[in-house]
Amino acid sequence: MAADFPDDELVARTVAGESAAFEELVRRHLGSTFGLARRLTGTESEAEDVTQEVFTRLWLKAPAWRPGAARLTTWLYRVTANLAVDAWRRRGPAAVELDPEDPAVGTVAAAEEALEADQEQARLGAAVAALPERQRTAVTLTYTSGLSNAEAAAVMEVSVKAFEALLVRAKRELRRRLADGGAPEVSRTGGAGAGGDSA
Repeated sequence: MAADFPDDELVARTVAGESAAFEELVRRHLGSTFGLARRLTGTESEAEDVTQEVFTRLWLKAPAWRPGAARLTTWLYRVTANLAVDAWRRRGPAAVELDPEDPAVGTVAAAEEALEADQEQARLGAAVAALPERQRTAVTLTYTSGLSNAEAAAVMEVSVKAFEALLVRAKRELRRRLADGGAPEVSRTGGAGAGGDSA
C-alpha cells in the first residue's frame, strides 16, 4: 500500500510509472505545501497556482531525484518558497481574501465584525508582510510552518547561523513596526523603505 512507503520510495515508484505512488505524495504533502504558499503569497488563488506548479515540478523532476541527498519536504518547501516569493514580487502585497462561502463573512457587517475581532492578528500579519522578503520567508517557515531553524535554513539554502541572524533582524523589525502602530508601505521587491535585506 502506497501510504506505507517513505517519500524516497514513493518517488522511485513514481518514476517507475505507479500513479498511486505520486497520488500518495500529493496527498501526504498537499496541505503543508498549500499552507506555506498561502502564508507567503497572501492569497488563496496564488497559493493554488503555486501548489499546482510545485507538484508539476515534482512529477517532472522525479527521475533526477537522489534518495538521501535531501528530505523531500525540504525540496518541496524550497520550491514553494521560491515560487511564492516570485509571485509576491510580480504582484506586490495583497489584501486579505475573505471566502464569500463562509457564513461568518457572508455580509459586509459580518465581515467588518470579523475583521475588528482579528485586528491584532491583522496588524501582525501586515507587519510580517512589510518585512524584506528573506526575513518574511524566515519568519513564515519558523513560526507558521513549524520548521526547526536547521530545517528552515536548509529550505532557504543558508547556514543555520545566517538563518538565525535573519530571524533576529526580523523580530527586531516586527517589534519596531508594531510599537509604531502599523506597518509602512511595502515595495514590490518585498522590502519596506530603502533599507532592504542584505542577508
